[in-house]
Amino acid sequence: MTVDWVNRFPGLARLKPETRALLQSRSRIVEVEVGTMIFGPGKSPEHMLFLLDGSVRVQQVSETGHEIVLYRLQAGQSCVLTTACLLAYDDYSAEGIAETPVQAAAVPRDVFDDLVAQSKSFRDFVFAAFSKRLTDLFLIVDEVAFQRIDVRLAHKLIGLAEGQNSIATTHQKLSVELGTAREVISRQLQEFQRRGWVEQGRGVVRIIARDKLAQLAGHIS
Repeated sequence: MTVDWVNRFPGLARLKPETRALLQSRSRIVEVEVGTMIFGPGKSPEHMLFLLDGSVRVQQVSETGHEIVLYRLQAGQSCVLTTACLLAYDDYSAEGIAETPVQAAAVPRDVFDDLVAQSKSFRDFVFAAFSKRLTDLFLIVDEVAFQRIDVRLAHKLIGLAEGQNSIATTHQKLSVELGTAREVISRQLQEFQRRGWVEQGRGVVRIIARDKLAQLAGHIS
């Protein structure tokens, strides 16, 4: 049974019927298990990926082993790192990890190349997504280079909590999220705990004083 995945992407709604049909007929649906590395450094993309279900964490790993999360790919989005590599005929410089079971539509490189060259609507979709993600990455660079780690950590904790009081995470995972050393996160969480803002447990951080964290997080420019 063919999955009509094109309709799940509002930006593709303006495509001509024949272009939509080409995308639908030449693509294939792929499914990967949680924890799978979907792409990684040194590998060349052969398909454009459109995420249908799940979440993919795209992260950069340095030669010393330090990691930073660049962005997350959610259902209804295309992978802009894959877009960049396809356009430049270059290899990946970061890795994409399935944080949940993932289902995606994979469009072959030759179809992607033809549509970018021949379809203005498809080209607009590709570059609109590319521009949005590039802006997000500049914000990450600004945060890492110029924002205080206590402010960034407070902002991240509130975001990861999603309105709840408990966050299933570790110091190592938070260090990856914020692009800093685990020891830095440990010291800052200890300070938050000393102030009575959070409590720490094994694999969990509990928010005690959300208003205090929110006030500190509000200092992000």
